Amino acid sequence: MKISYNWLKEFLNIDLDVEKVSEILTDLGLEVEGIETFEAVKGNLEGVVVGEVLSCEQHPNADRLKVTQVDLGLENPVQIVCGAPNVAKGQKVPVATIGTTLYDATGEGFKIKKGKIRGEESHGMICAEDELGLGQSHDGIMVLEAGTEVGTKASELFDLYSDQVIEIGLTPNRADAMSHLGVARDLYAGLLHMEELQTKFNTPSVGDFHVDERTYAVKVEVEDHQQVPRYAGITITDLKIEASPDWLQNKLRAIGLGPINNVVDITNYILHGLGQPLHAFDADKIKGDKVVVKNLPSGTMFMGLDGVERKLHEDDIMICDGEDNPMCIGGVFGGLNSGVTEDTKTIFLEAAYFDPISVRKTAKRHALNTDASFRFERGINPNAVVYALKRAAIWIADLANGKIVSDVTDLYPNKIEDFQVNFSYEKAFRLIGEEIPTDTIKDILASLDIKINHQTASGLGLTIPAYRVDVTREADIVEEILRVYGYNNVNIPDKIKTSVASADKWSPERIEQVSSGFLISNGIYESMSNSLTKPEYADASEVIEKERNVEILNALSKDLAVMRQSMLFGLLEGVSYNINRKNTDLKLFEFGNTYHKFDSGYEENKHLAIALTGKRTAAHWSQANRNSDIFYLKGIVKSLLERLGVSGLKYAKSKNDIFSESVALNQGKTKIVEFGLVRNELLQKFGIKQEVLFADFNWNNVLKTAGRKKIKITELPKYPEVKRDLALLLDEEVDFIDLYNYAFQSERKLLKNVDLFDVYVGNKLPKGKKSYALSFILQDDHKTLNDKQIDKIMNKLQQGFKKQFDAELR
Repeated sequence: MKISYNWLKEFLNIDLDVEKVSEILTDLGLEVEGIETFEAVKGNLEGVVVGEVLSCEQHPNADRLKVTQVDLGLENPVQIVCGAPNVAKGQKVPVATIGTTLYDATGEGFKIKKGKIRGEESHGMICAEDELGLGQSHDGIMVLEAGTEVGTKASELFDLYSDQVIEIGLTPNRADAMSHLGVARDLYAGLLHMEELQTKFNTPSVGDFHVDERTYAVKVEVEDHQQVPRYAGITITDLKIEASPDWLQNKLRAIGLGPINNVVDITNYILHGLGQPLHAFDADKIKGDKVVVKNLPSGTMFMGLDGVERKLHEDDIMICDGEDNPMCIGGVFGGLNSGVTEDTKTIFLEAAYFDPISVRKTAKRHALNTDASFRFERGINPNAVVYALKRAAIWIADLANGKIVSDVTDLYPNKIEDFQVNFSYEKAFRLIGEEIPTDTIKDILASLDIKINHQTASGLGLTIPAYRVDVTREADIVEEILRVYGYNNVNIPDKIKTSVASADKWSPERIEQVSSGFLISNGIYESMSNSLTKPEYADASEVIEKERNVEILNALSKDLAVMRQSMLFGLLEGVSYNINRKNTDLKLFEFGNTYHKFDSGYEENKHLAIALTGKRTAAHWSQANRNSDIFYLKGIVKSLLERLGVSGLKYAKSKNDIFSESVALNQGKTKIVEFGLVRNELLQKFGIKQEVLFADFNWNNVLKTAGRKKIKITELPKYPEVKRDLALLLDEEVDFIDLYNYAFQSERKLLKNVDLFDVYVGNKLPKGKKSYALSFILQDDHKTLNDKQIDKIMNKLQQGFKKQFDAELR
């Protein structure tokens, strides 16, 4: 937000260096991001001086050029070739000397150089009004008063406007500082308490406001006072629409606004000066001499100031005429056919307080971000509406020669009350870390327009102005006191008192810390993605139900309209972002919550998610460069759970359709984690063309089971283990987990492990078939197994696989 220092000084009687003011504002929480100089005439006529034309002769080689000798107050006159028809001997003229930079209407600079024009030397340039930026005329050179002293700098001759413009990075909560008045109010408090500088805070008066005659009143009707708590207006006639005076144009240009006409410029002047958006309607275009503030049916078309036709929503606040024709989107955007033009003679001037949530939703729906919506969305001062309206009416009547012909119409049935807060000194001192004199606290509060209703030895009863929407709690009051008192003024103690905390080894925080450390040590980077996401992600999986979406009432954008139901999509966005920037080998993890809406209420679950894609490690001569695969992910998952002491895990089928191949690990009936290969159709939505592996831990269940595994110490086996392999031809629907579970059901005593070491799918196999190569580890703790025992077990497994899964040996 741009703040003009000259404008700021109209509210405060100060003459401080702008850098010092910027430092104070930053300490107050209004961070200054930069300072720039504004010049009404770019370059401030540096290098332009007054010259006298001593002689003026016809150019020997050009009919339309003259060769002049000009006295610039130097030792010798200079020769300048001039093409202006009105140049003549004896004139006092502005001359741009060699090396001077002049600027055209677009701001482009051109440097005056010594040169030859049609064979004659020229040592400067005699300037016209538009070449200096002092006017629009280019009919001839600018002729100055005869008594003007030769050699005088043009910057001293003309009253050139310049300003220092302060760029403030305004945080969303500081709605009260969205104007020069609001910034001046904060600066006033800072000057009093940080600099101990006594100054006066000047609030513009409306004492001159009066109604000239009561001859033309526009009726006003508001249908929904929830959406429009306050609406005011006034009628002004006999207007002369023309360009604003220079002082007003310069003020607006300094903060980056282009002047339009005197009426519109005044509405912008009030908006940026006092923080109250206004809108001027051409009263002759208001049918029925009536303004109705209402909602129109969805689909109603509205033509905006930008010439774009938009479909309205049924919740949009619309300013309509007596025949329900939409004239303006309330608080957001004006209409093309009801605004002020050069032919306007009478206006209806509107000032209102619109519901911030309604305005924000409308602005986002129509992708409009205007100065008005920016302020209404955050909350303006509801009790300054009429004050700002009167200030504007006074200015319009003055600058446009208008007459105020109606009383102020003010519909404000339910006054927005100020906030009441009880403030405790003890709690404040505890938060601050030291005691501040109570008189200082009271002075700070008074300078911030916070009223003290009553006081006791222990605290204060306070009334907070309604425009301070960010100050509603006792902690907010402490923050206000601290930022004016100065955070740097709070002493740092010489000693820090602390106590040794007794922490549970298996506390949730400790488990998360251990897990993060384990994953990071395995080369997996922590990722953080937004909990807000796109509603259409719910269509990507049957497991995610659209009706379970937790919708944001006041969404920042359509891409951030719901809370996530899965951790997958945020990680896929991160994977896609990296791959598009040639970072294709990724190992990411993220702790976060998922959010769900049920008939019984809302549910929030914590998860740990892992995503792997590309190569396992960076390329190196000492090792093969292998891709991450499901077995690599399985090793990470099982090792992490082993580290956390989660025991009694069994494989189970995963029915989550985000995977093309997957498996789950359960403890009893409790699902701990599911992991697998993300299906290609999902990856294509993110533009990902390489495999992505994903693991999703139900962290709440992990916390319940972590640390339960008891460590058992056993001696090394005395008898050897035996390994046997089977290559099976199976239906495509059969999963490894089915074979794994069946094997242990068939042989509980001697079977120690089953592993899948090869998978083949191809045209050399019958249609609908695949080949699995399994290894089986057998061991007896009491004796050495013989071939007869081994063959019996393997035959039993083979026959069981054939019967249960129609498996054939290859």
